[in-house]
Amino acid sequence: MVFSRSADDDGASSFSDAAGLHDEGASVIASCVYANGQRVADIAIDDAGDWALKEGHVVWIGLLEPDGELLHRVQKQFNLHSLAIEDAEHAHQRPKLEQYGDAIFVVARTAQLIDGRVAFGETHVFLGKGYIVSVRHGASTSYTAVRKHWETSPYALSKGEDFILYAILDFIVDNYMPVLEAIHDEVESIEDRVLTKPMTGADLERLYMLRRDLLRLRNAVGPLVDVCGRLSNTDLPQIQTGMQPLFRDVTDHVRTVQEKIDGLREVLAFAFEASLLVGQSQETAIAKRLASWAAILAVPTAIAGIYGMNFHYMPELDDPMGYYEVMGFIAVLCLVLYWRFRKNGWL
Repeated sequence: MVFSRSADDDGASSFSDAAGLHDEGASVIASCVYANGQRVADIAIDDAGDWALKEGHVVWIGLLEPDGELLHRVQKQFNLHSLAIEDAEHAHQRPKLEQYGDAIFVVARTAQLIDGRVAFGETHVFLGKGYIVSVRHGASTSYTAVRKHWETSPYALSKGEDFILYAILDFIVDNYMPVLEAIHDEVESIEDRVLTKPMTGADLERLYMLRRDLLRLRNAVGPLVDVCGRLSNTDLPQIQTGMQPLFRDVTDHVRTVQEKIDGLREVLAFAFEASLLVGQSQETAIAKRLASWAAILAVPTAIAGIYGMNFHYMPELDDPMGYYEVMGFIAVLCLVLYWRFRKNGWL
């Protein structure tokens, strides 16, 4: 695909997509430069530092699970801190914001629902004067959609690299919602079933998995509140004052996600407790039935046991109507017990 653009103020000529990215490998998703919000060139990684120094230009590089060699090339272009590069190379970092000299380093956790389980990834962002570098690891939606969306709004992109950071964080937070909506639908289904019958072993295992995934998601989302809070409230030189309301908006979205997670975890806890109560109720009902029938059967058993002791002098044995009287007594007593248990709801 070939792009044709007019030259920028510094004399940048027209360009083609093949000129920059094909030599960088699959880890480089995008490497481009913007001037006044307009995309003016796709560039090679080794030229990024020179473009970032041009006034009014912003370099946006997107990497997917890069190796150490590529990260060190990026480090060389923007003089990035070695500790941040080490973090970006090895995932499993906690969401955080750190400042290294004239650059900031942001880590955010991403989430996707894959085969019914929440899969987690990470995005590491380097931001400094004239550049922003995003590094994705693990389960994460591509930021190509973010880039294409905001390229249609040059005025927004012209605000600078801190606006791109806002766009990425907002996209990450928005992508938590489809995960929560899918879990919410499943939780509602569990709620509908739990009051009609106790959970099976498979249901309990699924409920446990959902609660564990929600806990992990909450641990991923929670620190992001502090990260966005710092971006919206502190005097970071890399963040313009006019951008702080946008980061406050992202903070509100993160808090909303956090509240939804807490709500779903409470519903799952209620579903588990309700299932136990339903199970206990059914077990109690069964125990009552068994006890009722045991009491009814105890009557003929006791009477038969008495007359089965084979004593020679038992007056009823000589009564011609003794058999019928005893059987009638047993029947009447059993019917009375049955009526009483039935009336009390035990049968």
